[in-house]
Amino acid sequence: MTNSLRPNGDRRAPLPPAQSSADGVPSPRSPQSPQKKQNGKQRDAFFDNAKYLAIVLVAMGHAWEPLKGDSRVLEAAYQVVYAFHMPAFIIISGYFSRSFDMRPDRLKRLITGVAVPYIVFETAYPLFKRFIDNDPHQEISLLDPWYLTWFLCALFIWRLTTPIWKMARWPLPLALGLAMLATVSPEIGDDLDLQRVLQFLPFFVLGLVMKPEHFHMVRRRSVRIASVPVFAAALVFSWWAVPRMNTAWFYHRDAAQELGAPWWTGPVMVLAMFGCSLVLTACFFAWVPRRHMWFTALGAGTLYGYLLHGFLVKAGDYQGWFEPTWMHQPLGEIAVTVAAAAVVTALCTKPVRRVFRFAMEPKMEWAFKRDAAEVARERQSAERREREKATVG
Repeated sequence: MTNSLRPNGDRRAPLPPAQSSADGVPSPRSPQSPQKKQNGKQRDAFFDNAKYLAIVLVAMGHAWEPLKGDSRVLEAAYQVVYAFHMPAFIIISGYFSRSFDMRPDRLKRLITGVAVPYIVFETAYPLFKRFIDNDPHQEISLLDPWYLTWFLCALFIWRLTTPIWKMARWPLPLALGLAMLATVSPEIGDDLDLQRVLQFLPFFVLGLVMKPEHFHMVRRRSVRIASVPVFAAALVFSWWAVPRMNTAWFYHRDAAQELGAPWWTGPVMVLAMFGCSLVLTACFFAWVPRRHMWFTALGAGTLYGYLLHGFLVKAGDYQGWFEPTWMHQPLGEIAVTVAAAAVVTALCTKPVRRVFRFAMEPKMEWAFKRDAAEVARERQSAERREREKATVG
């Protein structure tokens, strides 16, 4: 998410995953899924579809940001989208992190699929600003996530703490408690964007405790039908709330005091927005197709679309692409929305993933010692083959 209240959104902003999961989220697999395979693993079309549709909403929201100040309707749609698109993504990330432990191969994947892309793009975005925005003094800091990279930082921390949440007796209430405490703690500061890490944490923990039947529940026909008036009501309420509510609450990056609100509103807003986000996320999941669609394969490349579309959005911001008057008219807003969806779709395709795989999914075998257990298994396998050959001979 970009920062609409702070210049250039340099310190804030969002998502993620699949294939060998460049973002560190395990590839969605299901024994009930159709015979669509990638890297020899079955994938559940529902989750790939959900990730693709969520990343499209992310790109659309970023494209709306320079325009929404001139349109109350667009601002209302922006708030509704921001209420659920990242929660949906984070819930899926948590759901596919349930098997995470400190096994060496999983830690390697976390480093190559999350930590390395974080370092690369946390460096690339400030350099891009230096060049495109003619700002040679733009700092590079790995401790202060820049624009979209906050999600990678948060995901790294969430994944590392997964064993703790799996061990806790009441993980979700505990995560909500931490989020509520964060909203009354402005002294947390900007390091590693810990406000977002803590305030979005309940959605990740919710994903960890969810089971397949929970996703089946929201995909029932009755839920799909009910979601239509729910979304309509959310849009109407959001339109009413535009002049009355600070949009920054949806970014989950600041304490209540930093938003000019009494301290007690922080915990109240955490619970209220958590409930609203869950309802809208359930409505979103209800309309996600379960079958294989033309865009299903793009769900494997959502991290690429997520991280790369930010350069285009920022270039437009720096170069004044959003300034023409026609863009701030209804037809212009529609054109920008369609363009954002088309661009992020293209960035999720295989050709783009092949070009940028070195940064998103580096192999880096040279950087790690071989797991002793893996070496022992290979040795045993080789010895078994030798014995079989000797027996045959």
